[in-house]
Formats: sequence, structure tokens, C-alpha cells
Amino acid sequence: MSKKPLVAIVGRPNVGKSTLFNRLTGSRRSIVGDEPGITRDRIYGDVEWRTRTFELVDTGGIVPDDDAIIPANIFKQAGFAIEKADAIVWVVDARAGATPLDEELSVYLRNIGKPVFIAANKAETKKVEEEAAEFYRFGFELIPVSAEHGTSVGDLLDKLFDVLEFEEEQDEEVSDEIKLAIIGRPNVGKSSLLNKILGEERVIVSPIAGTTRDAIDTSLTVDEQKFLLIDTAGIRRKGKTTEMAEKLSVIMAKKALERADVAVMVIDAIEGVTNLDANIAGYALDSGCSIILAVNKWDAVPEKHTNTVYEFERELRRNMKFLDWAPVVFISALNGQRVEKILPLVAKAAEARNTRIQTSRLNRFFEDNVSQPRGGSAPAPVKGGVSRTKVQFLTQGGTRPPLFVLFTSGGDKGGLHFSYLRYIENRLREEFEFFATPVRLKERHKTKGKAA
Repeated sequence: MSKKPLVAIVGRPNVGKSTLFNRLTGSRRSIVGDEPGITRDRIYGDVEWRTRTFELVDTGGIVPDDDAIIPANIFKQAGFAIEKADAIVWVVDARAGATPLDEELSVYLRNIGKPVFIAANKAETKKVEEEAAEFYRFGFELIPVSAEHGTSVGDLLDKLFDVLEFEEEQDEEVSDEIKLAIIGRPNVGKSSLLNKILGEERVIVSPIAGTTRDAIDTSLTVDEQKFLLIDTAGIRRKGKTTEMAEKLSVIMAKKALERADVAVMVIDAIEGVTNLDANIAGYALDSGCSIILAVNKWDAVPEKHTNTVYEFERELRRNMKFLDWAPVVFISALNGQRVEKILPLVAKAAEARNTRIQTSRLNRFFEDNVSQPRGGSAPAPVKGGVSRTKVQFLTQGGTRPPLFVLFTSGGDKGGLHFSYLRYIENRLREEFEFFATPVRLKERHKTKGKAA
């Protein structure tokens, strides 16, 4: 696959960078709102124009003279994006006019030696469009636009395509990468873990809860295995979220889980397992992800006695009984303790979720565990009691995660008892393992030769 040109969107806070990003990429990847500084990390997306594709990166609002932790990091992240970009779209507010911060940015951008285009945003009227002419003095090509309404966005794209260099071949390869979502409550160390895995400051890390608001995708290849890492926004408890950005973070985190193959659920070793941890893990389970439980900040837990690990895991299992098949790894994202174990576990989980059992092996499993369980023939228990319902045969209906269909007959259509379904799931795991992966069971009842 050929390398796509990269264009960076920069500008001071609240000028409409994320709105323009969403307009150009045709997505809602960046969170948009009236609150300044909503976009904090780099957000990537593809833009198609004239049958060609380039990559677009949305950066946080640049505030270089602010001593606060977040703005300083935003400037650092924007700097990374600008350094790698082939061209820059500098978004300004045409209504507000040029500001002292715009003056500073113009000096900075003149020194980078790359094509810069000023997108004078919010130019919805002829009057504002004419007033935007004042930005010509910064010495860059100016295009008045309205990101909200799409006005003159095509003109901006035409200007970009005149300076971007495209390689001839842009055929997409079939992706064999494992999509990994890093999930958990706010401030449990998700971004720190992602940075430690990547070996670079790819995502902003600070002690402020809820720092990461968007889901960030990052590609990584280890031992020829490709990974797509998704650092999800911290999921807030429903009803406790007040800011619009935090509310949207919950939605985007759930969407990230829908895209993921494997989820690493990060739990704070200091605070212990909470109900919210269980709820978040439930989101991952509902989406069909394979799940690995990573207990972070383990280096900060005082070693009172040798059973600390076993006691913590016992408490974790008690609070998350529905994940008794998920492996647990005790890590420190801060110093890297056991972080190297995570990607091999993720790869093993991804392999398990794609497992398809040979028909002969599944038939043998059925004979040994379902047809004649424990050496005797007996009807399966159903909801509301025991009837003459019997499981006739078992087949695999799908993968990602593995799905098995139980065909039943006789008795009524009340459905098999959950304890019996649990029994079959446990036997399937004992026989075929399905490491870190949910196993789905579906019942199909037959009456008089017809499936009900």
C-alpha cells in the first residue's frame, strides 16, 4: 500500500478545526462543541478528493504561552503533527479577526518551510468573507470557508492537491491487523499504558481525570504482527457526566469497542475493583470483544504479605464473575513492569476468537459431553423445570467471537436453563480453550421437523 500525504490542521482553540476535520473526512471522529480545547490529542482520518486520498490530522488548540499542563501538551502534540505533515491548514476565526496569538502562530508557521493555507473559518456572509482579507498580511494563501456549512471547502481541497505529491499506487491491502481497545475508568492509566507499549508520547498523559476525550487509533507492528491500538476516552458513570465532551466520550468509547477485536480492561490497583469497572467490562463483553484484565499501578501497592496478588484477583473475580475466563496481568504502565506480556496475550486472544472447530472434533465433543453426558442419557434442563427437551446436535455458527448453535427437540420451547448452557460453555472451554474470548451459545428449537 502506498504512503498517503499528510495534512495537519492547526490553530488556536475554538476556531473550528474539529468541525473542518469532520467536514473534510465525512466523519464525526473529532468531538465538536462550544467549549474551547475539546480536542486534546491528534485525531487522524482520510480525505478523498479527485479520486485521490490524503491523511488529515486534527490537533489540539495551540496555546504556547499557557503554563497549564494540558495546553502545554497540546502544543507539543501539534508540533509532532506539523513536523510530519506535508502541508498545513491553519484555521482562523474570520468573525473574530486576527489576534495576538495568530500573530505568534504566523511567525512559527513561516519558519517551518512547508506549504501553509489559511482557512478563514465562519465566513458565512459576504461581509465576513471580505473582512477575512486582513489575514492576507501573514503571507500565506487565504481561503474563506464555512466548515459548518461546507462553503468553499472544495476550493481549499483544490489548493491542497496542487501542492501534495501522490504515489501512483494506492491500492488498499486486506488488513490482518488486530484491533485493540484500551478501556477503563478515567485516570486509571490507559494513555500511559498505550505510550509504554508504543515507546513514544503518542497520547497526552497527565494526572487530570478525563484528559483523553476522543478515541485515538495508532498502528503498531511487533514480530510481523500488525496491531491497531485504540486508546478510548475514560468512560464516566451515567448521570455523573456534566460536560458535553465527557458525555460524547462515553458514546465514542462504546463505538471504539464495537470496532475492536480485543479489549484490555485497565483497573486501578490502588482504588481496587469498582462497580463502574464491572459496567465498563460489560460493555466490552456485549460488543463481543476478547478481554484481558490489566491491573495497573501494581508497583504502588504495598507488599504487606505474599498473598496480595491472589487476594486482589479473588476480589476481582468476585466482582466480575461473568469474566472468569479473562486472564489477569498485574502491570505498571509507569515503569513498564510486565507491560511486555500484553501484546502476546492480545495476539493469543485474537487467534482464539477466530478459531473454527473441525466438524469431526465437534461431533466427538457432542457425543462425549452433550448426547451422553457423564455416561447417561438425560433430557436437558429447561427454564421453569425439566421437560423432554433434548439437544439433538451442535454446530459452530460463526467466529469473532465463536458462536455455537444448539438444535433442540421435544418437550416445549421454554429454552434451555442457563445452568445447562453454562455447563456446555465450560466443557467447550476445557476442550478447545478459547483463550480470553467470549463463547456465544444460541438455541434453535425444532418442533415437528420445523425450526421454531
